[in-house]
Amino acid sequence: MSRTLNLGVLAHVDAGKTSLTERLLHTAGVIDALGSVDAGNTQTDSLALERQRGITIKSAVASFAVGDVVVNLIDTPGHPDFIAEVERVLDVLDRAVLVVSAVEGVQAQTRVLMRTLQRLEIPTVVFVNKMDRRGADGDRVAREVAQELATDAPIFFGSAITGDGVAELVAAVTSSVPDDDAAGGPLSGTVFKVERGKAGEKVAFVRLFSGTVRVRERVRIGDREGKVTSIAVFDRGSAPRRATAVAGQIAKLWGLDVRIGDTIGTAHRDRVRHFAPPTLETVVEADDRVALHSALHQLAEQDPLINLRLDGDDVVVSLYGEVQKEVIEATLALEHGVAVRFRDTRTIRVERPRGTGEAVRVLGESPYAATIGFRVAPGPEEFRLEVELGSLPLAFFRATEEAVRDALRADRVHGCTVTMTHSGYCSPVSVAGDFRSLAPIVLREALERAGTVTCEPVHRFRLEVPPDALAAVLVALGKVGGVPLTTTATVLEGHLPAARVHELQRRLPALTRGEGVLESEFDHYA
Repeated sequence: MSRTLNLGVLAHVDAGKTSLTERLLHTAGVIDALGSVDAGNTQTDSLALERQRGITIKSAVASFAVGDVVVNLIDTPGHPDFIAEVERVLDVLDRAVLVVSAVEGVQAQTRVLMRTLQRLEIPTVVFVNKMDRRGADGDRVAREVAQELATDAPIFFGSAITGDGVAELVAAVTSSVPDDDAAGGPLSGTVFKVERGKAGEKVAFVRLFSGTVRVRERVRIGDREGKVTSIAVFDRGSAPRRATAVAGQIAKLWGLDVRIGDTIGTAHRDRVRHFAPPTLETVVEADDRVALHSALHQLAEQDPLINLRLDGDDVVVSLYGEVQKEVIEATLALEHGVAVRFRDTRTIRVERPRGTGEAVRVLGESPYAATIGFRVAPGPEEFRLEVELGSLPLAFFRATEEAVRDALRADRVHGCTVTMTHSGYCSPVSVAGDFRSLAPIVLREALERAGTVTCEPVHRFRLEVPPDALAAVLVALGKVGGVPLTTTATVLEGHLPAARVHELQRRLPALTRGEGVLESEFDHYA
């Protein structure tokens, strides 16, 4: 009986992550020749845009075998603008390889990734790559890994280009892989990627945690159902069509109307956000607005965190950075034939409830066959019940909660606890759609009565500077609204408005003779 290991490869951009993926596939005999990022012919960077730019934009799955272990290798983007792709992959991993360059050492994204892997308790090994390069210093990097990443993971040294150290890495990550013994349990899977097939059909990439899915079987997707029309399973270098897919495997499913993050069957665990949300947004314009809407809706299927929304007549998308904006522009042109223009990027601001507010709509007061009452108040972002669980069919509760979460996300409301205070329905007239449609209306009425306050994103920063530049940097930091929390002779840490990060980044080279290094990531809204 074969065993399955879903292995993620993660790294700061340019640490050699995709080259390591190529080496692993070559060593296992899946490919006859090593591809090159520079040449644009790697297995996992299959998008035309990835090959042009030489960076990974979308996560990709490749498969190989080591003895009786089938390894599903998941290559992820290294650039921070595409951290959303990494977030989706983390939910499906069994183990991870964190790649660090032996030349550059531990970098900003390396720290973010390791902290997240540790928080999720995903077993991780570190591969120090590029040991064949001039300037490589394995001892220094090993110290950085131990000190800056706060980890005692076993560290492997080698080179994806020469193959040194790769056999030892493979042996370590494939040892003690448990048997796949959950095939007989209830069906549970997570959609972590959505593509469009050659005929424009949706193809869902699903990690199965338990149970079995079969062709022509109807499966539950939240509060709705869908019929699986075809299945392909990643296995030993390819993804052949199969009649079934079982627990532990990654499968491609056809026939389902799904979004990234959807649960197939029962939930494996509560879905939580692993990384900060986007803090930037921009307005997208095109001469052909119909084509623009169609293309952006397809992009939103593949990347929900672009948060496609309408602001009056403006079409707005959320961003992690300027590189992502360039990629969206190129993707719309290359894959959809839509030429777009962007307005200036701006900082996303959110609303928080100022106080407590309540609203109720009962049967007969709206076109919807539903009674819903909500109380909103400042607090953790939770949906709570103050009504009996048996007062509504479970599907109606699920539809209400999903609609509340979607409305809060669309209206950019944070730090809000929503409590359902009233409920009712009329059998057999009421359907889940009534609750899904009415919930946002009642929620907005409750928020109006509570009042809201506007907040902007604040980053936590870490700034390394030469000792003689510290005073000048502190002055500059104050001018952009930065607040140092800890200070040493060479390192500053504190908070900085997200809108001013790029301004500080631009001024830093002149203040520090090019030696200053700024890292920042979203921390909170204020």
